[in-house]
Amino acid sequence: MSIFTGAGVALITPFKEDLSVDYDQLEKVIDFQIQEGTDSIIICGTTGEASTMTHDEQIEVVKACVDHVNGRVPVIAGAGANCTDEALHLAKEAQRVGSDALLVVTPYYNKATQNGLVEYYKTIGNAVDVPIIMYNVPGRTGTNIAPKTAAKVFKEVENVVAIKEASGNLSQVADIAYETEGQLDIYSGNDDQVLPVLSLGGKGVISVLSNIAPKATHEMVAKYLAGDVKGSTELQIKYLDVIHKLFTEVNPVPVKRAMAELGYCRDLLRRPLTEMEESNAKELIAAMKEVHIL
Repeated sequence: MSIFTGAGVALITPFKEDLSVDYDQLEKVIDFQIQEGTDSIIICGTTGEASTMTHDEQIEVVKACVDHVNGRVPVIAGAGANCTDEALHLAKEAQRVGSDALLVVTPYYNKATQNGLVEYYKTIGNAVDVPIIMYNVPGRTGTNIAPKTAAKVFKEVENVVAIKEASGNLSQVADIAYETEGQLDIYSGNDDQVLPVLSLGGKGVISVLSNIAPKATHEMVAKYLAGDVKGSTELQIKYLDVIHKLFTEVNPVPVKRAMAELGYCRDLLRRPLTEMEESNAKELIAAMKEVHIL
């Protein structure tokens, strides 16, 4: 059974003025997502600025999310690292505090070999009981999970059940589906490729756009899976300019500004990330108004 089908949100982490986590605001963001139809919450991923958190703080945020969601939708915790022991610790702790599944990014900067990636996912998968989504984002990590490697991990590690594919390479997505005989769940990691990934058998998207347009992102997937390809395509195209503007600067800089405009957080990021340049922010806001997000 899939961890989720549809649109999962790669959730932001709201901060207070002193850059501590604003848990009250986090609860409001979670409620907004669930009320608008988001199918899963992905907490402490890239968009959640997990790389700027201590391990203890990261687990505190995961626990707060699990407790507040209270079973309404699956909670998937980010648990990857460039050190296998650190990833293992985060995975075990996320399971302990109640996460339904884990999103485990490839080790970044180290550039593990394909054999190293297999060992990495085997080590983590064999140490926990919850399902695992491999996260392939070579543009950030410098490492690509080759389709044959994804298939090898899937076949040898029982609880590795899915991959978030953010390589941008649709031929690779097709190869993953081929190598796993369509049995490995594939989620788009790019909001501008939701439909192409669904057309290759994908189960949905892990989305940045969902932060500001959760209902539309959910419907984009739901319509496609219900056979309304035309309606789904219209939504993909309708929100394309907003999607592009959400990535004019590195994620989560633009989406944090967008969520601040909607009143769900302060426009504050932990360094080395800095707030969005005003010229880019104006274009993002204009795009949001064009599709009535603002």
